[in-house]
Amino acid sequence: MNSVVIIGPAHPLRGGLASFNERLARQFQQDGFDTTIFTFSLQYPNFLFPGTTQYSIEPKPSDINIEIAINSVNPFNWIKVGRQLKKITPSIIVVRYWMPFMAPCLGTILRLAKANKKTKIICIADNIIPHEKKFYDNTFTKYFIPSIDAFVTMSDKVMQDLRMFTNKPAQQVVHPLYDNFGSAIETTIARKNIGVSLDKKTILFFGFIRKYKGLDVLLKALHILKTKHQSFYNQLQVIIAGEYYEAADKYKNLIAEFALQDVIIEKTNFIPDSEVRNYLCSADVVIQPYINATQSGVTPLAYHFEKPMIVTNVGALASNVPHGKVGLVTEPNEASIAESIIQFFEMPYQIFIENLKEEKKKYSWAVLSNTIQQLAN
Repeated sequence: MNSVVIIGPAHPLRGGLASFNERLARQFQQDGFDTTIFTFSLQYPNFLFPGTTQYSIEPKPSDINIEIAINSVNPFNWIKVGRQLKKITPSIIVVRYWMPFMAPCLGTILRLAKANKKTKIICIADNIIPHEKKFYDNTFTKYFIPSIDAFVTMSDKVMQDLRMFTNKPAQQVVHPLYDNFGSAIETTIARKNIGVSLDKKTILFFGFIRKYKGLDVLLKALHILKTKHQSFYNQLQVIIAGEYYEAADKYKNLIAEFALQDVIIEKTNFIPDSEVRNYLCSADVVIQPYINATQSGVTPLAYHFEKPMIVTNVGALASNVPHGKVGLVTEPNEASIAESIIQFFEMPYQIFIENLKEEKKKYSWAVLSNTIQQLAN
């Protein structure tokens, strides 16, 4: 039987990358591959991790083989894991690359693994040039890239960045649907489950809170609505669901300065997988007011739960959200976002839902796994 090893976060680590890798593993199993995820015993030293904990409170998946193997800062461990992978000779290694900090670790492991002359190494590149830049980014990325045979990207921006470093084979696919969080539930039930109003116009900002995601711009847009469209503003509730990955003071100060406490609902703890659908299903619209972006894992979540989106015209967000069909595309400033919020709630809601049902058919895990297999062959 052909075998695949996925290198990247998985249980007991938490977050979008872990969910993605576990779902991809299931697809490879469905395709007939003997599949294992090699995850981290130490992903980040605590001083580099911006959240409260790196670990999931969810039970370990019973249907996936996960090896807790890689220490991101221990070169002796890299040699051990690289030699182990060389010996077991998987047909394909799929490695995630999302930040240059991981390049020395991953690049070393992969160099050793591919010395068997049989394993093909395919990188899913989430970012080549990171959102939050460090002095070592280019040097580390240049070390990592020679260990790869071919690349998969999920946005034009990452493909363009990749081409600054290499002309190796690469294919672009759309980020598949996160369909592993359960099926949709009734909006009223979801709102009861998280304790929010049942009858207000509900906007959801979902995911880790980082500077590039533009939560501050959204808060300024709400201030515009409060001062210029008071009656409309009074009909809103805005759920901020996700953990702060930077200091919260900037955002809390804006909420206080603009007196937005009457519409803002802060759920700023980490949202476990079992709760994700309650938040998505509570929303009338999912908003992504990003200042810059490559792609976003929130978009396929919204597609899965058939929730329209308001996104800014940055990175791949606009190309994944056809304007006027499954949501609205706006500019990354508070005036444009405020205007788009009003426009969205003036449009016929059912048209968005019908278009979402059709558009989501493109977001298949089989497309991703087939692309990886074709590149490996």
